[in-house]
Amino acid sequence: MKYYIIAGEASGDLHAANLIQALKQQDAEADICAWGGDLMEEQGAILVKHYRDLAFMGFLEVVLNIGTIFTNIRFCKKDIQEWNPDVLILVDYPGFNLRMAEFAHQNGIKVIYYISPKVWAWKKSRVYKIKKFVDKMLVIFPFEKAFYAQYNYPVEFVGNPILDALPKEPIDKQIFRTENKLSDKPIIALLPGSRKQEIEKMLAVMLELVDQFPDYQFVIAGAKSLNNSLYQKIIGDKEVAFVKDKTHALLMASEAALVTSGTATLETALLRVPEVVCYKGNAISYQIAKRIVDVKFISLVNLIMDKEIVKELIQYDLTIDNLAGELRKILHDSKYRSAMLNNYEQLINRLGSGGASTEAANQVIQLLKH
Repeated sequence: MKYYIIAGEASGDLHAANLIQALKQQDAEADICAWGGDLMEEQGAILVKHYRDLAFMGFLEVVLNIGTIFTNIRFCKKDIQEWNPDVLILVDYPGFNLRMAEFAHQNGIKVIYYISPKVWAWKKSRVYKIKKFVDKMLVIFPFEKAFYAQYNYPVEFVGNPILDALPKEPIDKQIFRTENKLSDKPIIALLPGSRKQEIEKMLAVMLELVDQFPDYQFVIAGAKSLNNSLYQKIIGDKEVAFVKDKTHALLMASEAALVTSGTATLETALLRVPEVVCYKGNAISYQIAKRIVDVKFISLVNLIMDKEIVKELIQYDLTIDNLAGELRKILHDSKYRSAMLNNYEQLINRLGSGGASTEAANQVIQLLKH
């Protein structure tokens, strides 16, 4: 079978790569063309375009890059038509992917959406487009099934693929320190994001804390797809360490983490690392989002649990004093720290035992048999 897969961000690349691996176990003749990243390419996909050329963060950034976006849309439609796959598999990234869903549907290509757009947060009207153009929606959060049921659209909860992507065994922390030239001080992990715009904004804020916590070492988790010079320009003369493409190992060696809102907040919780969730966007983008996004929380951890179990410091609340105060609490307030870790265990139980990639592949194969 011929598969065309589109993932527009780093997290999508990870989950799509695991899906490709699972598909190949069930379909030895799988021929896969993709928009994504290095991980998908490593699993044997023919990479058409890398997600680093697609990831524009925030409303203003999208407007400023609108010409590039429409060029990509036209090129993708042409490429799908020429490739003529048996199925188009879309991974999140809704602004782009829903256009591809409509195009594929109109051209008689089956469409599967793996990892739903966050229609429960904003643009609920997209549900009607999904119902019209998507043959099968595979969701990864339990609450999404109930959300879609309100619109009489049956979806399949396949479990959460992050569980499949996490390490199964603990690491040797001393070996990790030695290999990465780290000191014996306890580690605070800095996860500033995976996109250039957010790293430039978030890392500068996080680094302001370094001098306030001399008994700890701060270690930045570098994104594989980005050049080290981006980080070095922001780090300047700050005394921090840097590791690249080792985020999970870094978290497993850390006492606490400062995490930019996104998939990493959930990964951090599932690895049982107390965290503070941070987000500061373009001022115009933030004001627009504030008026149209309909959720109580921005972190996946709090959304899944439907209560605040990790602190979210968003936009104007993301001050150096607030961030330092929250970091001190998760490091030194044993009651606060224990409550967070206990809530993590409930979160893990709610997400199930894993196997999302295999189940998603099963759903794809079943659809193609009909």
